[in-house]
Amino acid sequence: MNKKRPRKLTNFEVYRDNLLKDPELKKYYDEVGKQLEVAYQILQLRKKQGMSQSELAKKIGTTQSNVARLESGQQNFTTETLQKIAKAFRLELRVEFV
Repeated sequence: MNKKRPRKLTNFEVYRDNLLKDPELKKYYDEVGKQLEVAYQILQLRKKQGMSQSELAKKIGTTQSNVARLESGQQNFTTETLQKIAKAFRLELRVEFV
């Protein structure tokens, strides 16, 4: 029998920082990285609340496949969509320029 070894979970920030040591990847990340960070936050919030993609989709008025695209960073976010997501998680949306 071939037993699978359990995978060690990696902190996202550590993983990201290691990847960003590659200059070409860092350039790409600087272009789309914030979108990916928001996507990851949505994924983590959903999992923390034990909510399926379908449940989140229903709460924000979209489809499960659209939530999957949002979480994978393959779709741009509108402030309206982000506001709906925040409401679904009973959170406040805050956008800042720093």
